[in-house]
Amino acid sequence: MSKPSVLFVCVKNGGKSQMAAGLMRKAAGESVDVYSAGTKPGTAVNALSAESLLEVGVDITGETPTLIDPQLVRDVDLVVTLGREAHVDPVDGTRFENWDTDEPSERGIDGIERMRLVRDDITARVTRLADQLTTTES
Repeated sequence: MSKPSVLFVCVKNGGKSQMAAGLMRKAAGESVDVYSAGTKPGTAVNALSAESLLEVGVDITGETPTLIDPQLVRDVDLVVTLGREAHVDPVDGTRFENWDTDEPSERGIDGIERMRLVRDDITARVTRLADQLTTTES
């Protein structure tokens, strides 16, 4: 049987989707194939996103934003969009979820404090998903 696979998508693929992918790799190890992409990728990973992950032992500093690949969308088991702005057209046979992630800047929280709150929200969601993928898929 093949391993479960997940694609995390946000607009720029420099923040939330990279964070989710890094956190999933930490949570699930080699038991889940993990990808991330953007609908309109930026040029680099967000430095504060990377810094907040380094605090919990996850290094995404070497990652590069990537444009979403329609074939990958068809091939993975699950596509998770993060936030309200990234949209991926549904594909038969692929499960889709949207994580309307915490946005502390709407409460006036910015900088590294904002990223820590975003990281913690995504960590909780990734932990639940990793448990689901590694116990229900075999």
